[in-house]
Amino acid sequence: MGFADTPQEQLDSELLTDFATMSAFGETPRGGVDREAMTQPDVEQRRWLSGWLEERGFSVDIDRVGNQFGTFEWTPGAPYVLLGSHMDSQPLGGKFDGAYGVIAAAEAAWRIKRACDESGHVPQYNIAVVNWFNEEGSRFEPSMMGSGVYTGKLDADTVLKTEDLAGVSVAEALEDGGFLGSGDGPQAAAYAEIHIEQGRILDEEGVAIGLVEATWAAKKYHLIVHGDQAHTGSTIISDRHDALLGASHLVVLAREIADEFGIHTSVGQLVVLPNSPVVVPREARLHLDMRSPDSALVEAADARLRERMRKIEELAAVRIEEDTAHQWDLLPYDPRGVELSRRVAEDLGLSHRPIMTVAGHDSTNMKDIVPSVMLFVPSVDGISHNEGEYTKDADMCAGVNLFTEVATRLLDGALDE
Repeated sequence: MGFADTPQEQLDSELLTDFATMSAFGETPRGGVDREAMTQPDVEQRRWLSGWLEERGFSVDIDRVGNQFGTFEWTPGAPYVLLGSHMDSQPLGGKFDGAYGVIAAAEAAWRIKRACDESGHVPQYNIAVVNWFNEEGSRFEPSMMGSGVYTGKLDADTVLKTEDLAGVSVAEALEDGGFLGSGDGPQAAAYAEIHIEQGRILDEEGVAIGLVEATWAAKKYHLIVHGDQAHTGSTIISDRHDALLGASHLVVLAREIADEFGIHTSVGQLVVLPNSPVVVPREARLHLDMRSPDSALVEAADARLRERMRKIEELAAVRIEEDTAHQWDLLPYDPRGVELSRRVAEDLGLSHRPIMTVAGHDSTNMKDIVPSVMLFVPSVDGISHNEGEYTKDADMCAGVNLFTEVATRLLDGALDE
């Protein structure tokens, strides 16, 4: 299917204009965005997306955990090819992460709908654009929350009761924002997602499209260091049970493990209680993660972490509790989807290469229940989760062109067994 009546320049202009409009929600002075899940900027952009979809003939539905679906039905009762990503961001994050994938999905679905209207073609499946709730996991833990519930990996009732650091639950935030829906969302036949790489491989190699063939293995830990509150001045050092001291050793340990095993590790969040300048902390909570393309290295690093945690407990006179853990193994994407994307890239004359994803995405969940395609476009200098995150207009446009054709073929059953 083509777009004979719509010049490519107009299609590109529509995409870039809509992306610029989306990027204004929660815009920061340095060109990024700040719109954590169900904060006011996130609520406003969700309302904008609903209006955008409805104006173009899509129906908008919200499921029980705030996933936002724009659906169009050619055949009543047929399942859907889902296209999407997420629109929430990290605090002071970049405007491309996730949001590009949602606008790409919306533009692709709109192009396909117009093409079918012009040609009279009726695809095998219906189509849905999805904006997954709380993919980032910065306000509510864990990450990939909405797709986790959709795929049955997370319990909806537990998710709705999950609270942010201010004690606001997911259910309260969704209800206040007007996005507490019902039901489980449309039935998926296949899923496709396009995303910025968040790494520098494509940018450095001058390659337009990354064909994601697998995800790195990852382990995430929510660790609670229990100490005992005391006076910072009068309590003698040997009597102290300093939770922050124990947490500090864990932060250093994470980097030592990265150097020892050649993997990626980080501590991205640290909450100290009572956080008073004259009190030895009684508790410190931290979020630690480890990632590698080698599952065996992650397991070995996990063993080292647990071994060293016992020594840190003795050294700092504290107790370390593992509250929750989120993990996934190194698992491949459907090779038929990789091959389909490769053929489309060849047909469109776009350079491409196989690639792995280091970050988790909603497709990491979706690929376990339906045939799924994951695609990357370049990130300049690999910058991400930062206001300086950037993808060139030409790469954005090329990605949507490819994504549209991949979605078109998925709608006609390209990955059916």
